[in-house]
Amino acid sequence: MSPSARMWADSADLAAAALGHPFVTGIADGTLPRERFAGYVAQDAFFLEAFARAYALGVAHSRDRATLEAFADLLAGVREELRLHDGYAARWGIDLAAVEPAPATLAYTEFLLATAALGDVGEVCAAMTPCMRLYAHLGESLAASAAGLYREWVDTYADPGFADLAATLEALLDRLAADTPAVRRAYRRAMQLELGFFDAAWAGRGTVAAE
Repeated sequence: MSPSARMWADSADLAAAALGHPFVTGIADGTLPRERFAGYVAQDAFFLEAFARAYALGVAHSRDRATLEAFADLLAGVREELRLHDGYAARWGIDLAAVEPAPATLAYTEFLLATAALGDVGEVCAAMTPCMRLYAHLGESLAASAAGLYREWVDTYADPGFADLAATLEALLDRLAADTPAVRRAYRRAMQLELGFFDAAWAGRGTVAAE
């Protein structure tokens, strides 16, 4: 089993909790209140900007061209996600620039950026991989049954192209990260922060009005 597969398997409890989270199930069946999803979109846009900066630091710290190009491709993928959020914001009248980050959002972004700035490149991959793999897992798991207002969200993360990006990051993790306690802690911490992000979205922290 590869290191990335082992760390994903070791976090199966958190992945299952995310898949069964009421925020996620509300997206899947279309019952999530619009204002909760609008708040999530605003917080996630803030998060994704930090995620993009972490990838940019990965580019800067790359030791070879293959790693540089892989991080650059992953950064391009985040740009596509941000365009999706811009589309939601335009349709629902969300001013993304006016949103204040919730504590759960700041906890996650500060963890990512500190790891990207100070950690080994392998630790950076460990901190970033859970977001990609978890969202691909959610999209793939929900694709067959999702319906309603948020089907576009599910389709985005069920797309094979997104799974390919997750696999690209996992390949970097396997190639660049030693199997150390620090790497495993970074992976597990990111999974915990993902679940905390859904908790905050479900609780309405950071909620904004949706037209």
